[in-house]
Amino acid sequence: MREISLHILDAVQNSIEADANKIYIKIREDYNQDKLIIKIEDNGKGMTPEFLKDVLDPFKTTRKTRHVGLGLPLFSAAAKKCSGDFKIDSKKGEGTKITATFQHSHIDRAPLGDMVGTILAILCSDKELDLYYNHQVNNKKFEFNTQEIKKILGNISLVNINVIKWLESYLKNNFKELYKNGGVLIAKN
Repeated sequence: MREISLHILDAVQNSIEADANKIYIKIREDYNQDKLIIKIEDNGKGMTPEFLKDVLDPFKTTRKTRHVGLGLPLFSAAAKKCSGDFKIDSKKGEGTKITATFQHSHIDRAPLGDMVGTILAILCSDKELDLYYNHQVNNKKFEFNTQEIKKILGNISLVNINVIKWLESYLKNNFKELYKNGGVLIAKN
C-alpha cells in the first residue's frame, strides 16, 4: 500500500468485522530514536491460538467473500522491510492488539498518509463504536476520543454531515499543529 494509513484502516476494518466496539489507535513518531510505532487495539472477538499462528499467511482468512487475506501480511512486510517489526497478540473473547514498528527515516517507509481521511472513514462505518486516537510526534501530542465528542453532541450522530465537516476541520487543524516546526506531514486539501 502506498500509505501506512491504509494499513491502519484495513486493520481497523478487521476489528470492526470482529465486532469490536472500542478501538484504540496509538501512533508515536520519535525522530530522535528514528522510530515510528503504531499500535491498534480492539475489544473484538479475538482469535484462537490456532488462527493467530497462521494469521500472517495470506491464504488464511475468516472472510467468506474471498479466499485470501492480504491486509495483515502486507502490513507486516511493510514494517519488516523498514528495519522494523510486527506483532499480533490476541485472545479469543478478549480482543486483538497489533504493534507495527518502522525505522522512521528508512528510504522504503511509505508516508503515514491521510490519517484525517482514515479516522473519518472509521467513524462513518456501519457500526456504532468508540474510537480512541493518540498521536505523538516527538514531544507534541494529539488525542481524540469519540466518547467525549458524543457527550457534546447528545442525540446528534457522528455521521451527520455537519458533524463530519466539523470533525474534518478539527482533525486537520490538530494535525497541522502536531507537525508544526519540524514535522514532515504534507497536508491534503
